[in-house]
Amino acid sequence: MTYKENRRWSDQYLPAIVQIIAPHLIQPALFEYDVKQATDLMVLTGRDMRIAARVRRSNYAARYPYDFTIRSKHDNGAKTELAKMLEGWGDWMFYGHADQEQTGKLKRWMLIDLHKWRKKLLGEGYRDGWEHLAQSQSNGDGTHFMAFDVRKMPEVLIASSSCD
Repeated sequence: MTYKENRRWSDQYLPAIVQIIAPHLIQPALFEYDVKQATDLMVLTGRDMRIAARVRRSNYAARYPYDFTIRSKHDNGAKTELAKMLEGWGDWMFYGHADQEQTGKLKRWMLIDLHKWRKKLLGEGYRDGWEHLAQSQSNGDGTHFMAFDVRKMPEVLIASSSCD
């Protein structure tokens, strides 16, 4: 599939992703704010938040229920998501699996704190020590990815549908 085809497919899941992430960003306001400032809800952060989102086909959910993958290499030399994230880009990452019918609904998902993920990798020694946290694999199409097992780094998990 081309990038445009993959993007069109994954974009159908954006409304479901927003619905899942929103409760983690918006909370009811304090009583004082409600009665004095006409404030019912508050966004929990005072700055922009960058959220990466990835949706995989449904057949991967049962095979890799605890993994989240990040593209790590392009044979053509293009900069990857892993490189961008290791540079400090991204605050959170939404990682989900499409439902069986692939109709815009999500079967299984994780919300990952990329700041804690980077801290974990840094603590393990980015390039020299974190291989035990991830497995490198090829897609067979000129791209490669790292599969991280969330059970090896539970502190990075903000929320999930079922990562027990």
